[in-house]
Amino acid sequence: MEEKSMERTEYVGKLLLDYSYYSGEDYYCDGKVEDELLEIVRNNPEAEFPRIIEEKKSWEILYHLSNERRNVIEWIPFEGKKVLEVGSGCGAITGAFAQKAGEVTCVELSKKRSLINAYRNRDYDNVTIKVGNFKDIEPALATDYDYIFLIGVLEYADSYIGGDFPQLDFLRLLKKHMNKDGRLVIAIENKYGLKYFAGCREDHTGRFFDGIENYPEAKGVRTFGINELKSIIRAAGIKKINEYYPYPDYKFMNQLFGKKRMPLAGELTDNIRNFDRDRLLLFDESAAFGGIVAEGRFNVFANSFLLITGGKLSVKYAKYSSDRAPEYAISTQLVKDEEGYRFIKRPICDAGVLHIERLADICSELKRKYEGSGLSINECRITKNGRTQAELEYIEGETLSALMDKRLFSKDMEGFYSLFAEYMKRISGNDSVEIYDRDMIFSNIILRDNVWTLIDYEWSDNEPIETRKLAARAVYCYFLEDVKREKKADLSRLMELGGFDERDLDEIRRGEALFQKKVTGGRLALSEIRERIGKAVVRPGKDTMQGAGGRLKIYEDYGNGYSEEASYFVDTAVIYDAEGFETKLSVKPGVKNIRIDPGDEPCIVSADIIEITDKSTGSTKQARIKTNGRKLKGAMYVFGHNDPNINVALGEVRDTDEKIIRVKMHVSRISERIANELIRGKGLFI
Repeated sequence: MEEKSMERTEYVGKLLLDYSYYSGEDYYCDGKVEDELLEIVRNNPEAEFPRIIEEKKSWEILYHLSNERRNVIEWIPFEGKKVLEVGSGCGAITGAFAQKAGEVTCVELSKKRSLINAYRNRDYDNVTIKVGNFKDIEPALATDYDYIFLIGVLEYADSYIGGDFPQLDFLRLLKKHMNKDGRLVIAIENKYGLKYFAGCREDHTGRFFDGIENYPEAKGVRTFGINELKSIIRAAGIKKINEYYPYPDYKFMNQLFGKKRMPLAGELTDNIRNFDRDRLLLFDESAAFGGIVAEGRFNVFANSFLLITGGKLSVKYAKYSSDRAPEYAISTQLVKDEEGYRFIKRPICDAGVLHIERLADICSELKRKYEGSGLSINECRITKNGRTQAELEYIEGETLSALMDKRLFSKDMEGFYSLFAEYMKRISGNDSVEIYDRDMIFSNIILRDNVWTLIDYEWSDNEPIETRKLAARAVYCYFLEDVKREKKADLSRLMELGGFDERDLDEIRRGEALFQKKVTGGRLALSEIRERIGKAVVRPGKDTMQGAGGRLKIYEDYGNGYSEEASYFVDTAVIYDAEGFETKLSVKPGVKNIRIDPGDEPCIVSADIIEITDKSTGSTKQARIKTNGRKLKGAMYVFGHNDPNINVALGEVRDTDEKIIRVKMHVSRISERIANELIRGKGLFI
């Protein structure tokens, strides 16, 4: 792509970069991964990003390149509007603005990140990226923006603005740049998100329970609870606030809940979503969410917030199935407008138009098939107001799965089996009508006043499926969603009522993998990508690598110092006595130094072996190390503080090669008083 330069501006394709306020230095950088990202977006179309994400197995590549990042704002009606995006980063969301908005202005501190954004969105002529410090750029911004977006930005207000009340001052500044009907959109983590109680580290500081404890040590970055956040917005002079709750969080949202459509029982099952750090798993988040939802407290414990100022919006709920093949990727929204409540399904890209258009024909065929059976079919019509969409009735009531749960967990077993028997009667339609909905699961059927309505029939076609196999898949999915169900229910009784057997279930299990491969186009689901990235889920009580006050932590320095973003915990090791362990660390090319943190308490460390092997040559060298403790003798060190670390220099090993570091050490926790006595030389050898 040809780059055209002007005095303080630069075009990358059609996109304009404005350097008028750029200091000439990037103060924030993720290291070599940004060079890698720039190389990727220069040389690959966006259609290749999913493949690259799977191959790289990197949190940073996933975070910056995944199109699922766009879900959090895709549903907002900013078509043709004037948009300001503050903190645009590497452009994960900028392209979604460019596709719909009339004019997009981005503000970003980093030139490197702005170039990444520019190359991936080079085909848009309605985007300008202003590079530099927000405080310098702010006076020159327009005052008539329809939408101002802060996606993962407000928590960094101290860096942008400073002062005693940085978040409040930031919002007051931004308010001056909205037109009279303008909206401010804020996406941010909830410091009281359930994931933090369950054992995820705080997203920004990397410490357990940091936000829950109100950031006792952290300075600068911070998030908020829902009432605290709304108080800041109102103090800025903004009174009307629409509350939404992205799930599992705003970064990779697949459902959006609002006050008019909160989660249903059993709906929040996608919780192991830590991509960037290892985590503990202290309890079953799905089960905990069940009680929280029943108590009406989801707004307190949701992992993220999305707050939009101004008058009410028509969208009350949204669901995104964007990790599919393009021809099946769709969004579903619950809207309320002058026509009342209804669901709208739309293709996420043009390749999915046919999939949506088929729904009206499927609806007609299913109505014929189940006429007189006691199973109603949710009405569907296709409209084309600017883009193809399917409109379906909004059916109030309870899902069959929720009703079955109530009876199952209250030990009303006869009631539970009678519901399943009734399900069997109602899904036995007219075999002469050759349409079959393979996804006739319990959560896709709504009951109200003894009316049973099939609400979602997206996966219907003419391939014959016997009724018993529909029932077998429904039971399989019911148990898959919550393993506690299988422990309570009698599978043999369900098989007898449904007329299926173990062979049918085995066939369902085998067929499910093929079906999912068809739906995803062979792409990996986010849960599978998480597994490839390799961040551990540690369940207390199982073997873990322990240091003095916790697990062994490793930091990698790519030339810009150590950071939480380039750190991980070690979970596999040979434990060879009460306080000793041995492990091997795989070090990627480009890492300059390694820091080993043996715990978070005062301790004595005996670094018995720390040696480096160059994988390309097989040569092994003893590592040169430095510590922030006091050397006692030989390889023994004492640390009298809560941040012991051992720095391993890799400068003598070729930077381009992968390396293995073998670590064998003893770590013994001691009191701070004794540690400092040793450091002063009282009571032990020097």
